[in-house]
Amino acid sequence: MFKEENARIRKAVLDAVEGKPDSLLNKKPSPDAWSPMQILDHLQLMETTIARNISKQLASEKSEKAIRKPIGLTTSRIVKVDAPQHIVPGEEFISLEEMKNLLAASRTYLNGVYDGASKEILHQKSMLHPVFGKVPLEQWFPFVGLHEKRHLKQLVKTLKQLS
Repeated sequence: MFKEENARIRKAVLDAVEGKPDSLLNKKPSPDAWSPMQILDHLQLMETTIARNISKQLASEKSEKAIRKPIGLTTSRIVKVDAPQHIVPGEEFISLEEMKNLLAASRTYLNGVYDGASKEILHQKSMLHPVFGKVPLEQWFPFVGLHEKRHLKQLVKTLKQLS
């Protein structure tokens, strides 16, 4: 089930930054790159946005059924995808403790949306993805984990550059 896989990936993300000083985690390896903390911020912004948008689709009469998409491709960093403006992280300093709380809250929100939804409705409705087009709502939950797995690679690379 997606919850266990998402939890495993989230643990790997948090393990990558555990014990690192906030000053390092808020440092960018280059002016045009994200800091480790900005990567984490992007993850919680993305997860919160997905949960909110799934909730809207669940309440919408206009949401259509869609065919399953190859969301597993999400983990490939070969294709660069620019983050939509509303999920681009800010520049402000954030402590790891504060970020852990934000990540926990976004995960609780996502899992709550899933737990409160009919699995049949999640199969019958969809939401637009900028690369895959209309994706069934049921696929958005594992997509969150795959998206984090993609950014885990970026996080590890960024931490190496800062070391």
